[in-house]
Amino acid sequence: MIASVRGTVAAVGPDGAVVEVGGVGLAVSCSPGTLARLRVGETARLATSLVVREDSLTLYGFADDDERSLFELLQTANGVGPKLAQTMLAVHPPRELRRAIAGSDHAALTRVPGIGRKGAERIVVELRDRIGAADGSDSGAEPFGVTPVAPWRNQLAHALAGLGFTGKEAGEAIEVVAADVDDGAQPELATLLRRSIQLLGRTR
Repeated sequence: MIASVRGTVAAVGPDGAVVEVGGVGLAVSCSPGTLARLRVGETARLATSLVVREDSLTLYGFADDDERSLFELLQTANGVGPKLAQTMLAVHPPRELRRAIAGSDHAALTRVPGIGRKGAERIVVELRDRIGAADGSDSGAEPFGVTPVAPWRNQLAHALAGLGFTGKEAGEAIEVVAADVDDGAQPELATLLRRSIQLLGRTR
């Protein structure tokens, strides 16, 4: 298993990044929140999980070890593959996702594209007793070189990616609008999204 990669970010796209390690460019599939923190030309270290299929090898990258562990745990539930697990982490940060599963919050889970009511109920039944503390306090995980971001950053990055903006474009817009957000605040996402689109429209 490739537990982590560290190297220069060579490219950032809507669904992933290329990290050069020892002269080899590794394609790493990442959530919008993680992509928003990467910068081309800078060094990054990502916790990773290698998913092996008969016809493919896909490397998934995460901001920290805790997020990777949760990604792998989610896939033990029936009907949850790597793509859906990654989407769950794109919509909800690990702490909120744990809280939703531990607290049987089906409504929160069904906000994830691809999860219906029955799917949410199944995930809760299968993972509720294995998900750990709702606040993630028992994970003991430390960041892997990509600073964990506030929930609104993940949500905004995901929304911008859905509109076709690249991870680099979304990251630049988020840094601008973040200057007007107080630390620890949960701003109105719709307002930030409109502001980001205005900014990106001027640079295209």
